[in-house]
Amino acid sequence: MKMYCITINNNHYEKIKSLGYIPVGLGKDILSTKFKTDKNGENISHKNPYYGEYSFHFWLWKNELQFFKEKEWIGFCQYRKYWSLNEQKNYKDLNELNNFTIKEIPKNFESCEVILGKPLYINQFKLSKFLKKNISKIIKNPSLLFDKKKRNIKFHFDLMHGEGNLDKAISLLDDSDRKDFNKFVNEEVSFNPHNMFMCNSKKILIKYYETVFPWLEKCESIFGFNLKGYGQQRIYGFLAERFMSYWFTKYTKFKVMPIIFKDITEID
Repeated sequence: MKMYCITINNNHYEKIKSLGYIPVGLGKDILSTKFKTDKNGENISHKNPYYGEYSFHFWLWKNELQFFKEKEWIGFCQYRKYWSLNEQKNYKDLNELNNFTIKEIPKNFESCEVILGKPLYINQFKLSKFLKKNISKIIKNPSLLFDKKKRNIKFHFDLMHGEGNLDKAISLLDDSDRKDFNKFVNEEVSFNPHNMFMCNSKKILIKYYETVFPWLEKCESIFGFNLKGYGQQRIYGFLAERFMSYWFTKYTKFKVMPIIFKDITEID
């Protein structure tokens, strides 16, 4: 298994290497040439502030994926989010974290093609979070306070990343996905978070990239890059996060695995 661990911190190289992962450095603060980056070859590194980790996915697709074997596991994690079978809450040092992160695919996952993170149920968020973000939306539709089924992916995206923006993006999808993805975001109350996944099929991964990147490029004609605030500036990454859940659950044999949280900046 090749696990790419993405960071924006120039001091994380050795820590990530100690976990047995491939350090990927993205953003303007990465100065070390030891990192694998999105800046050489065919790339969209200039879009990283808006695409997030997907500027690296583009680089991988165009420059490295062709050299992988068909049944080789490829995984992605982040400097504060990792795959694990044990959901412990605290990790006192890097060695302890290393003991909990996976290094190979467990046997009970070998029958699937893709591993996604355990679903994040947005309808279980505290009401105070919704009220703080957009109280006017709640006032216009007070049933949202009581009917958790209405707090679906679309409701959450509208609240956090701009009213109607998800609908605009969906309208640009090809016929094969537009209807099903629209149904997905209007009916589902959870998604697999953090743009993290593992895949053992080069063919599947290429097909996914051939779908998501042309769609995101079309979305640029609507949203552009003059975007303010985290929820808006990273809109392409947030769109991809929801689409990733839909696409892999529709087209592949998948299982889910816990994602644990620990910022390696905080430990030695």
